[in-house]
Amino acid sequence: MVYASDFRKGKTFIVNGEPCVVLDFQHVKPGKGAAFVRTKYRNIITGATREEAFNPSDKFEDAIIETKKMQYLYNDGELYYFMDPETYDQVPLAYDQVEDAIKWIRENDMVTIKFFQGSAFMVEAENFVNLEIIDCEPGVKGNTATNVTKAATVETGAVVQVPIFIESGERIQIDTRTGEYLGRAK
Repeated sequence: MVYASDFRKGKTFIVNGEPCVVLDFQHVKPGKGAAFVRTKYRNIITGATREEAFNPSDKFEDAIIETKKMQYLYNDGELYYFMDPETYDQVPLAYDQVEDAIKWIRENDMVTIKFFQGSAFMVEAENFVNLEIIDCEPGVKGNTATNVTKAATVETGAVVQVPIFIESGERIQIDTRTGEYLGRAK
C-alpha cells in the first residue's frame, strides 16, 4: 500500500481500479483546515490526465509496472512486432501503443516496453538516437551565426528541425523525448 503523503514524481498507484503514475504533486498545509496533497496523475492504460486533491492518509494499492528490453522486428501494416531477445517471444502492439516512440525506431533497434499485469501498454525509444537524414533542402555553408533551422526527414520518417548547414546523408543525434536536434552523430 502507498499513502498519498508518499507521492513523488514517477510513483505508480491504482485509483478506481486503474493504474496511474504521478506527474506532479504538492503537499499543501493551509492556515485553516486539514493538509492535502494536490496531485496531477496520468492513467497508464488510457493516457488520460487528471488533477485531484487527496488526504495525506488516503491509501492506494501499489501498481507494479514491469519493463523489458525488446527488439523491434517489423510492421505488417496494422501491428508492430517486438521480440524478447532472451525467450524469442514476440509481442504484437497496435499503433496507439507505439505512436510516441515508433518515429524514432528502426528495425532491429532495442526499445523498452512497459507491462502492467502481463499486458504491454507502452513503448519507449532510447533517449538519444543517431539517425541518417534522407531528405532536406541543400545545406548552406557559412550560415552558422544565426539560429535558423530547416525541416529534415530522417530515415524513420520523422521530421526534425536542423541547422541550415546540415545536408542529406549526414547522421545526426536526436533527443527522442523532445524531438530536438542535438548535433552531428559521432
